[in-house]
Order: sequence, then C-alpha cells, then structure tokens
Amino acid sequence: MAAILSVHDVTKRYASGYVALERIDLDVEEGEIFALLGPNGAGKTTLISIICGIVNASGGTITVAGHDIVRDYRATRSTIGLVPQELTTDMFERVIDTVRFSRGLFGKPRDDAFIEKILRELSLWDKRTAKISELSGGMKRRVMIAKALSHEPRLLFLDEPTAGVDVELRRDMWGLVRQLRESGATIVLTTHYIEEAEEMADRVGVINHGQLVLVEEKTTLMKKLGRKTLHITLAEPMAMIPDSLAEWALTLIDEGHQLEYVFDANAERTGVSALLRALGDLGIGYKDLNTRESSLEDIFLRLVHGAGEEKAA
Repeated sequence: MAAILSVHDVTKRYASGYVALERIDLDVEEGEIFALLGPNGAGKTTLISIICGIVNASGGTITVAGHDIVRDYRATRSTIGLVPQELTTDMFERVIDTVRFSRGLFGKPRDDAFIEKILRELSLWDKRTAKISELSGGMKRRVMIAKALSHEPRLLFLDEPTAGVDVELRRDMWGLVRQLRESGATIVLTTHYIEEAEEMADRVGVINHGQLVLVEEKTTLMKKLGRKTLHITLAEPMAMIPDSLAEWALTLIDEGHQLEYVFDANAERTGVSALLRALGDLGIGYKDLNTRESSLEDIFLRLVHGAGEEKAA
C-alpha cells in the first residue's frame, strides 16, 4: 500500500544546541493506524508539529499525499487533521458553530449535512447548541476531533487523544478511532497508554531522546521481542537460590514461595525443561507452573531502557 506520509532525515535542533529530533525516517501507509510511543520529552509532539507546519524542521524533507509540506503548504495542510494534546478552543462558542468555523478556515463550502454526520458519529449532536465550557472533559476532546475532521482530512493526528479521560471514555475513544479508519482516514496517534497501542495500532514506532528506536508491525514486534515469564510455585518456601541454578538467572519472589524465570519464547532451547529437571535433581518440589506472555509495555520499557543506555554511553 502507498505511503500517505513520508518523513526523511528530519532533524530539529534549537539555537541552544538541544537536539529534539535526530534524523527521523518514517513512512505511514494509507489506511493504517500508526501508534508513536515514547516517554515525555522523547520528541513525539515535536515531530507531529513539524509535519503539521506548526514548527520548522532544521533539516530533512516531509511529504503528505505526495506534496512537500514546505513547498505545497496549503495542499498538505488541507490533507491533515490535528487533534492537539491541549484543549485549544473558545469555551464560550457553541459546539456546532466552532466545528462549522473550522471547516470554513480551510476554504470548504458550508455543508450542514456533513457537520451533522460528524457530530452524530461523535455522540455530539445532542450537545450541538451547548457551549463548550458546559461539556465534560471527554466531550470537549470529542469536539476537538470534530473540528479536526470538519475539512475532511485524509490523515488525522491524535496527540495523546485520551489524556485526562476516564477508562470508560477511553474505550469509547478507541472505538471511535476504529470507525474513523473504517471511513477511510489514516490515523497517527501518540500515547502514554501502552494498552492503547496494543489495542488499536497496526504498527508501532518507539521514539526516545529524539531518535526513532524502532518501527514494526505490532504482531511482528511482539513475536520478535516478546518474552515469556515462568512462575514456579514451590512446595516449600526457599530462603535463597542454590548456586547450581545460577545459569537460569532466577528471581525469588513472593517471600520465597515462587521462582521467576524469564526466557525467549522463540529460542530453540528455552531452558524450561532443563530447569525443571535441575529442580528435581536438587529435591526442590513445586506445586504449580504458570507462564505469562510479555505485553507491549514490557517490550516498550526494554527498548527505551536499552536506547537510554546506548545514548548515555
């Protein structure tokens, strides 16, 4: 599938010498949901701001739907919808008026039927005459999405779309993002919530210290980097791990009642069978075995931690 967004060798360096982004290369395919993960200050919002024309890059090129974002600013900006992290709108405007105004800013003709469709899909139609100041945090976030969709963009950026939203509304928002993709939009979202990317994204990018550490299909990433954790519940608590079990790098947890063993599930030899035999040879009994797959959060923390160590070195 063709890329709707192509970022090549993009760098952002401030006058102070601080490098916010360093040689970023990224392609986002049309119709996908792409999640950009990273800790605070990693460069997520800076990258989005550059793509949307809010911040200037120090170097590199970006194209959106084949148009250069600098030379063809109007064409690219009309292709992009942005829902910023901060709620930035006139709180005393009516919902329907602010969405109509946003559409007009992009030179689109008035289309009441389209605005009604957006507001209904976002469960805002019943609130259309309400002032934005009267809405809950979750509803205000929906208004921001409605404004971003008002000019019919092909590429939608959601910068921390569920920040400050409770769990129930967060799940509603996930459903909404899927609907937007089904309607033909390409979604790029940044998030602190690992489960958000795990639930929705087709591909995941991890950014840290201004560098794109990894871009991978979510399922491939979890298969490639995922580990399993084996918990062995002992028949009798153990005060310390015998030296003869050192090769498995076990951890004693639950006040000595469990042994924890982390292993590569894709390795030819996981070491599990040998470990259980070794326990038997030592007369260490166990009454339960339990394995757990690594989550995307486990993988994310490992990647960011590793990248941080490399940066420090």
